[in-house]
Amino acid sequence: MPNLQPPEGPITQVSQATVYHEKLSRIAPRVQFLMSLYLHPNVTTAVIAEAARSKVVYGVKLYPAGVWATDLYSEVTTNSQDGVLDIEQYYPVFEAMQEHDLVLNLHGETPGVSVLHAEAEFVPMLHKLHSAFPSLRIVLEHVSTREGLEAVRKCGPTVAGTITAHHLWMTTETAEQDPHSFCKPIAKTLEDRIALLRAAIDGSGKFFFGSDSAPHHVQSKEQAGGAAGCFTQPFCTALVIGAIKDAVEQGWISNHKINQQVLESFLSNCGREFYKINNLNEVRRPRIRLESLNETIPKSIVSPDRTIEVVPFGRGKQVMSLTWID
Repeated sequence: MPNLQPPEGPITQVSQATVYHEKLSRIAPRVQFLMSLYLHPNVTTAVIAEAARSKVVYGVKLYPAGVWATDLYSEVTTNSQDGVLDIEQYYPVFEAMQEHDLVLNLHGETPGVSVLHAEAEFVPMLHKLHSAFPSLRIVLEHVSTREGLEAVRKCGPTVAGTITAHHLWMTTETAEQDPHSFCKPIAKTLEDRIALLRAAIDGSGKFFFGSDSAPHHVQSKEQAGGAAGCFTQPFCTALVIGAIKDAVEQGWISNHKINQQVLESFLSNCGREFYKINNLNEVRRPRIRLESLNETIPKSIVSPDRTIEVVPFGRGKQVMSLTWID
C-alpha cells in the first residue's frame, strides 16, 4: 500500500516505490513485492510510462479524499487526505494505465455519506470507470458489502475484487467492541459477511484474497479516533481457513463446495492470474502446509528492541499452524 507516512510516503513516484521495494526485499528476499503508486497530481502519464518500465510497480491506488458525515471518521482511510477529489481529472492517467497494462486499485467508498453506505454509493463510479476504460484492469479492494460484490460481478473480466480475512470474520456489532477490529471500510452486516464468505469460494475467479493488513502501533489504535486497520499478516491464511470452517459449521456455506483447488484459487492463483505473475505454472513453487497444532494468536507482537507493539486481529483465537514447504 502506498499510503505511507513521510518520509517514505505517500508514494507518488517510481523512485520512491523502488527504494521501498529494495527495503522490503532486504527484509524478505523470497517475497515478490508488487508495488503501487498513490494516485495524486504528481502521477502523470509520463510517470505511468516509467512505472510500466520499472517492472516493480504493478498498479496505482485511488484513495477518495474528503470528510465523512461524522467527526468519528475524519478520513476515508489512513493518509487519504491527499487523495482524489475529481476522478475525471485523472482520465488521461487511466488511459495511459490501460495502454501500459497497469492495475487501478480502488478504495471504493464515497466520502461525505454514512460509512455504512459509502461502498454502495461508490458502485456507479466503478461502472463509469469500467465503461470508459474497458481494457483497464481494475480491482475493487477490500469489498465489504453485497452491493460491492454484485458490482464486480456485473463488470467484465478486467474487473475483480479482493476480500480480506478480517471482513470474513466481522460485522459492525463485533467490530465496535474492539478498537483493534476498527478498519476502513468498516465491517457491515451479518448478511454482508455471509455474502463475502460465499464469494470467496464461488470459483468465478472474480474475487481473490487481499490482506489489507495494517500494523498500527497499539497506542495509535487505542487512542480517541484510533487508526483504521487490522493487523492480520502473520495469520491471514489461517484466519481465512478458520472463517470458512466457521461458515460451514454455521450452515452458511456447504462443505461439499470446499476443496484444495477452491482454497488455492482464492488465496493465491486467481490473484496471480489477474496480476499476470509470469511464474504461475512453475512446478517447484513453494507451498504451505496447514495443521491443527493448537496454535493461538498472541495478545500482542513486540519488536525485538521493544519499541513497537502491535495487537493482531483475532488475538486469543485458536488457528491452524502454517509451515512453508520448499
